[in-house]
Amino acid sequence: MMKLEELQVYQLAMRIGDEIWRIVDDRSYFVKDAFGKQLIRSADSIAANIAEGFGRYHYKENLNFCYYSRGSLKETVTWLTKALNRNLISKEKFTELNQLCELLSVKLNNYIKTIGSGLR
Repeated sequence: MMKLEELQVYQLAMRIGDEIWRIVDDRSYFVKDAFGKQLIRSADSIAANIAEGFGRYHYKENLNFCYYSRGSLKETVTWLTKALNRNLISKEKFTELNQLCELLSVKLNNYIKTIGSGLR
């Protein structure tokens, strides 16, 4: 049986969360409080929902948590866009993180398809 830590979607989600933590950790209290908490919560929710669904051992529940994860991923991209627009991250960092998010979106959608195939 595959372990959670072996899933590429989980590994990538963890990486995105860690990268975002490092960005927010260097900010002023105001930015951390008003903006950073939201960005960190959405980014950390991606991996957390993948993990929770994986641990449910039921196809439908796993799918639901993957859908939550996908929503959190879209929210994270929105917060990253706001960070760019507010000059909180560089264009280069935004591009790097946005590309990781796009890659994760593809992988997460493929993972969802494989889970869904267990329902047929």
